[in-house]
Amino acid sequence: MAEYFPYLQIYAVIGGLILIVALWSLSRNPSEETIIPQHKKMIFRKKYWLYYFLTFLAGARRQIFVAFAVFLLVKKFDFSVQQIAILFLINNGINYFLAPLIGKWINRFGERKVLSVEYFSLILVFTGYALVESKWLAGSLYIADHIFFNFAIAIRTFFQKIGDPRDIAPTMAAGFTINHIAAVFLPALGGLLWMVDYRIVFVAGAVFSLISLGGVQLITGHLDRAATSNDSENA
Repeated sequence: MAEYFPYLQIYAVIGGLILIVALWSLSRNPSEETIIPQHKKMIFRKKYWLYYFLTFLAGARRQIFVAFAVFLLVKKFDFSVQQIAILFLINNGINYFLAPLIGKWINRFGERKVLSVEYFSLILVFTGYALVESKWLAGSLYIADHIFFNFAIAIRTFFQKIGDPRDIAPTMAAGFTINHIAAVFLPALGGLLWMVDYRIVFVAGAVFSLISLGGVQLITGHLDRAATSNDSENA
């Protein structure tokens, strides 16, 4: 579409399609009568602190991926609209088949190991962003970045194992809010750092990944305490 239409028309067409889907969605009822009734207010509990912490860091890493990785491809390597779109299609095609496998890996190896692989790999990816000079290697890093982004499913499955069933919806809502706190300040801060040296932004991403790697090592202890608590309640 970018070959033939200006951005205004592209956004108008796609926005109109989204509006049609939104209106259709108003006629649907997504409620499930069989689930445990959920608290109706946003909940913050001390025992969920590791979930909040990992969620915040995941949000910070997400902003670097969404905003600055694409900006690097366009600004430094002159990727066109069509080339970025092709990268999106490749990413979504890969993840359509990969996401179910990630779920199986979480079941088999556990959240700590899966997230450890993610964050160790992201340290390498962000370091690569800071040092890469090849256009095609930069595109490959973007694809790898998007693949590892899906490993964050394990953060939510970790919470589901430690959380009270009545807390699932409100705590997920709180986590969604925490995840987007980084979206408030990180793009502006990252933009200022970019003007000094774009590498600083990606080094920061590597540091966030390193801190996250340390944080996920605490998952096993939280799962053990949750299992002990559940056993005590059942007894």
